[in-house]
Amino acid sequence: MTKTATVQDYPGLLNLEGRGFVVLGAGDGIGAEISRALAQCGARLFCVDIVEERARAIAEVVGGFYGAADVTTAEGVTTVFKAAQAKLGVIRGVVDVIGVARIKPIAEFDDDDFEWQIGIVLRHAFYTLRMISQAMPEGGPVTFVGSMSGNRVVADQVIYGTSKAALHHLVRGAAAELGPKGVRVNVIAPSFVKTPRLLELLDEAQWDAIDRKVPLGRAATPEEIAAILLFLSSDMASHVSGVVLPVDGGVSVSAALPDLTFGPASRDG
Repeated sequence: MTKTATVQDYPGLLNLEGRGFVVLGAGDGIGAEISRALAQCGARLFCVDIVEERARAIAEVVGGFYGAADVTTAEGVTTVFKAAQAKLGVIRGVVDVIGVARIKPIAEFDDDDFEWQIGIVLRHAFYTLRMISQAMPEGGPVTFVGSMSGNRVVADQVIYGTSKAALHHLVRGAAAELGPKGVRVNVIAPSFVKTPRLLELLDEAQWDAIDRKVPLGRAATPEEIAAILLFLSSDMASHVSGVVLPVDGGVSVSAALPDLTFGPASRDG
């Protein structure tokens, strides 16, 4: 008797029907977009932002719950996860999009700048991961948004990049520790993304200059980043953990070279 092979339902691996997810930094840009993506795949969401109005607005769009807190504090993270558990029951996944750059040379960073940058990128991630063991007893995906600045030096972003590099390492370590409990921990490393905040900060000429440095010829959109976050949050990535995934249009494999004019004697090597 021939045994019939089981055919994998690949589209079904994106089905998150009924799974409770917490999205930290859900109120705008990438956070709002991944909230839409998760909801479209059936997830039940608890949307978190430091600004209550933003959290409420995206929760209304995706039919979820919301909370407002400063998650750079241990108290804020504890409050968020307790509220999420009360609304969702068992939490099955977390997406953390929090992280803003304070762009200055090292010499201009004072102590307050440094503490703020570490707090908003690294400290809150540590508090979040510390909560995971008790908040996600059934395991599941935990995905952070890091930065290409954590993988390579970017002018005036050394402290930001250092905090992101530390986040990347924290994720790798947490993946090793939490893997036996069924928790997958990953981080993506985007380059420039056309979020509402950056679209306000940079003018057209600056975006043109950025686009020219990207091998694919353009910066990313929030939707493109959300698609990768959705993949890592789904059963499509059921065996992916401890990964720092560049999502940068090829920036990580390219180098900015000087504009050199070679003489005839150099042209053949």
